[in-house]
Amino acid sequence: MLTAAPERKLFFQRLRKKNEAPKTAMSFFDHIEDLRWHIVRSIIAWLVAAIGIFMNIDWIYDQVILAPASESFYTYGALCRLGNWLHLGDSLCLPAVQISFQVTEVNGTFTSAVNIAMIGGIILAFPYICWELWRFVKPALNVKEKKMSRGGIFWVSAFFFTGAVFGYYLLAPFTFNFLASFTLGNSGMILYRPSVNDYVDSLTNLILGCGIAFELPVLCLVLAKIGLITGTLMKKYFKFAFVIILVVAAIITPSPDWTSQFLVATPLLFLYWISILLASREERRHAAMAKS
Repeated sequence: MLTAAPERKLFFQRLRKKNEAPKTAMSFFDHIEDLRWHIVRSIIAWLVAAIGIFMNIDWIYDQVILAPASESFYTYGALCRLGNWLHLGDSLCLPAVQISFQVTEVNGTFTSAVNIAMIGGIILAFPYICWELWRFVKPALNVKEKKMSRGGIFWVSAFFFTGAVFGYYLLAPFTFNFLASFTLGNSGMILYRPSVNDYVDSLTNLILGCGIAFELPVLCLVLAKIGLITGTLMKKYFKFAFVIILVVAAIITPSPDWTSQFLVATPLLFLYWISILLASREERRHAAMAKS
């Protein structure tokens, strides 16, 4: 029994050294397999969220999807109260609008429900999808890069949801109000009754488009960290960026009125200048590291 103790101690020492040995590098196919499982888990999260939305599709359709096209939507009253508070009278009060929808396809209502569930699932599962992407990229980063990227998922999700809320509560009411009140000709023979699928596509494009567009500061910060752009470069090409922002605003907004495009272009310009500040900070940090 006494002689067994040193052998036991030696065994546990060899086991500890084995566990502390560096792991072998993953092959290309190992990375593909790892990425496949991250994608599978992201798809499962997306489908779970989509199924949850589909199970409550009636309430979501009435209370969420149709709300921006209703005259009782919160934004209309809030803008009107804001105009009165600023002593602007009724200049910010949008005219009441009530849109009637129609279904022109046999499977139109079912297709609309599926589209709402799928797009809504992407929005709800967005933080988890970003987390799975982060888990795939994380092993390739060193300790310093991991430290710098701390809180990245929070900020990516925060900017995305801020853009989605902006598109839903501010841009969508202006867009649908303009489109519903726009008339063609004076005969009065044109009946404005868009299809449900067209309305759902327009609303989801506004929400997703604004959510993705609001990721501009995060994208610029990442590019600045790896040295592809600098704050000086972004200031130099501001004129070109201004034109690109106007084009993006025109693409996001389905309506051709300048009000909706102005509503999109203004926050994008603001986000661009935030991106300049973040890129300039990284530029100063890189310059300080180069001197040291």
